Amino acid sequence: MSPIYLAQDPTLADFGRDPWWLVLGKIVFAFAFGLLATLLGVWFERRVVGYMQVRPGPNQVGPFGLLQTLADGLKMAFKEDILPKAADKVVYFFAPTISVICAVTALSVVPFGPMVSIFGHHTPLQVTDVPVAVLLLLACSSMGVYGIVLGGWASGSTYPLLGGLRSSAQMISYEVAMGLSIVAVFMTAGTMSTSGIVAAQGDGTQLTIFGQTIPAPGWYAILLLPSFIIFFIATVGETNRAPFDLPEAESELVAGFMTEYSSLKFALFMLSEYVAMVTMSAVTTTLFLGGWRAPWPITIWEGANSGWWPMLWFFGKVIALVFVFVWLRGTLPRLRYDQFMRLGWKVLLPINLVWILVLSGLRSIEDWDTRGKVIAVGVPAGILLIATIFWPSRRPQPKPTTQEQVDNRPHGSFPLPPMDLQVPPSPRITRVVAEREPANIVAGSDSREV
Repeated sequence: MSPIYLAQDPTLADFGRDPWWLVLGKIVFAFAFGLLATLLGVWFERRVVGYMQVRPGPNQVGPFGLLQTLADGLKMAFKEDILPKAADKVVYFFAPTISVICAVTALSVVPFGPMVSIFGHHTPLQVTDVPVAVLLLLACSSMGVYGIVLGGWASGSTYPLLGGLRSSAQMISYEVAMGLSIVAVFMTAGTMSTSGIVAAQGDGTQLTIFGQTIPAPGWYAILLLPSFIIFFIATVGETNRAPFDLPEAESELVAGFMTEYSSLKFALFMLSEYVAMVTMSAVTTTLFLGGWRAPWPITIWEGANSGWWPMLWFFGKVIALVFVFVWLRGTLPRLRYDQFMRLGWKVLLPINLVWILVLSGLRSIEDWDTRGKVIAVGVPAGILLIATIFWPSRRPQPKPTTQEQVDNRPHGSFPLPPMDLQVPPSPRITRVVAEREPANIVAGSDSREV
């Protein structure tokens, strides 16, 4: 690894030395990033889905419709706030705020860039970091479940309660797969610090395979491909995004846990979902996509990972992952609840356990390079995992012809119209016309010609 990379990587000793105004500025920046990314994320999703569905999307309020989300938020905030009589007022009020606070708090340990100079102070572009920062991310993700289940319970209605329980079961199920995916990152990086994990994915290491020395890819999305696939699927389920948007689906228990919410409280639940999507995209970037480090073609430039440029690479990766979230919503149909739970417990969880066992065995081999053996096994395992998840469970049956469908009708069923769409002549009209003009009637003629 070149010295310029080593000089820019922050360590745990670099935190806790900043003046109070600099710490406050970082906190405001992280909070503003979450809110601004949410506003732009809603607009981005509506524009992308509109493009996929061959329609313009929001394009009236502001340039390119950029202010449409802000207008919708203001309109929603000033709507009438309806409070159910049977609701627990305190819990009913604080449930949406729990979801928003947990989603925003997770950004405090996400590194946005390397060491930079701000008004003469050499500081990392990160609010804070601790030796167990990734466990803090999991804790914030888990605490978000409380906002959903308490919101459904405090509404004082049956359907929101059932929807909240189903939603909490869904999020807890995929929390297990997400946690096991991060175990592979711990084992490979040797640390739970987010800045340490980004530093462990640095370029410049060498890989020896079959006697040939080549540059080794540092991103864990390549080294730990099965963990990356499972983690991203779990994040989609954890954030209640399509095709796993059962907690908010209109077809599932009357819109689920937020049925009785309106006005600003409903907007907070919606805000928490988009903040969580942006936060999990940032976490995925940190754990598997090299964090703020530039992708391969840009690393040819020596200054790509120094100064303020890494923030650009970090934001670009986050936007790419948000696009994948939107792409999934515009492409895949919604799963049933039993299919969703079966995928989490019977597919992702066993595969994750087997992969961690294989990874532990590979790391115990001393006479073989660790990165080489992980790549040699992880990449084929990831491809096999993708094929297992998306391979059709049964062969599609050939579509029967129209005549076969007619012949296979059960006896006594409602008669179908003629397949050639020709309307048969009416006996009454034929008889009346025959009485008036018997010479002009041709047997079997169409009533429309008569």
